[in-house]
Amino acid sequence: MLDINFVRENPDAVKENLKKKFQDQKIPMVDQILELDKKFRAAKVQADELRSQQNKLSKQIGALVAQGKTDEIAAVKAEIAEIPKKLAELEAIEKESEAERTKLMMVIPNIIDPSVPIGKDDSENVEVERFGEPFVPEFEVPYHVDIMEKLNGIDIDSARKTSGNGFYYLCGDIAQLQSCILSYARDFMIDKGFTYYIPPFMIRSSVVTGVMSFDEMENMMYKIEGEDLYLIGTSEHSMIGKFIDTITPEEELPKTLTSYSPCFRKEVGAHGIEERGVYRIHQFEKQEMVVVCKPEDSMDWFHKLYSYTVEFFRSLDIPVRTLECCSGDLADLKVKSIDVEAWSPRQKKYFEVGSCSNLGDAQARRLNIKVKGADKKKYFAHTLNNTVVAPPRMLIAFLENNLNEDGSIRIPAALQPYMRKDIIKVPEKK
Repeated sequence: MLDINFVRENPDAVKENLKKKFQDQKIPMVDQILELDKKFRAAKVQADELRSQQNKLSKQIGALVAQGKTDEIAAVKAEIAEIPKKLAELEAIEKESEAERTKLMMVIPNIIDPSVPIGKDDSENVEVERFGEPFVPEFEVPYHVDIMEKLNGIDIDSARKTSGNGFYYLCGDIAQLQSCILSYARDFMIDKGFTYYIPPFMIRSSVVTGVMSFDEMENMMYKIEGEDLYLIGTSEHSMIGKFIDTITPEEELPKTLTSYSPCFRKEVGAHGIEERGVYRIHQFEKQEMVVVCKPEDSMDWFHKLYSYTVEFFRSLDIPVRTLECCSGDLADLKVKSIDVEAWSPRQKKYFEVGSCSNLGDAQARRLNIKVKGADKKKYFAHTLNNTVVAPPRMLIAFLENNLNEDGSIRIPAALQPYMRKDIIKVPEKK
């Protein structure tokens, strides 16, 4: 949510930002917000004047009593008696106009960074850099589920019976591989100086609306029936929520956190759930990184965070590239975002395995996350989040890039201490 003072002083900049994000339908909302703000402030001024008048009149009564002026006392009391009714009317206007103003403000997107490329959707995202040489083996690379099934590592049919489409059982070496990748990711981030967390996997609606836009919430979150709780779509939600209504001394920043969680997503939208595959599913696991910092440090942290993901994937012999999200592909709360995409030898193209986002002070403003400076003044923090690794998407990239012709899987040196082997062999047929 933007600062109302910024909207008052820069309405044209807010409208121009909406145009850059191809949300022209929201442009009239800016004027509506300003009208509601004017109405709110006028009612507040009048209400404050009435309260001041009420105090003055109350003091007059005391003086009039001392002077024995009975008739004047009655007149002043009559004047005071009229004030509560008028005050109640003004307070109602104040409350209603503020609520309507906030409702509209919640759907106005954050101001994007000037460096963000302008484009309508993800087809206009811009490649930034490649790391590692994309490689296509001479043998045919099977579909990822076929690779896993040959290793007796996945059972989608049974999961479809128990839970429906978008679920799976991992087993044997593939289940171990996923757990080891997550353990390696945990230790990788701890070595970077991040504090490890396992957060709550359910959060209240006040946190949900603080960390994401309404459209994202509707398309992603599962609601717990009969309770004010939602299943998290990523541990970022819990981790940012951890700081709700807090004031952190400036010298304690940055807060650098890495968190593990299962993630639950409806995956409503054009892409849909795969009938047979694990790229887009309802439930998966993820290692996340979250930073809370001073505004002037957030862009430096942005570049550090996605570089950690690149480094992680390269340590596992997976070529990747970074792709900057254009204006139309940015979620409303984001200032800037870069996706990390892994190389798929089977598809001969890159696909998304993680996303790094700088949200400026949008989440902090919604959740009241403040910093106290050396001068004792308070200001809103900046928040960032980034995917370290999110199996099973990462499993797809790992298996395809470390596949041998006989169907076995190479284990890169970085992961061998966790797997306690250097290869996953194809089980012998019984």
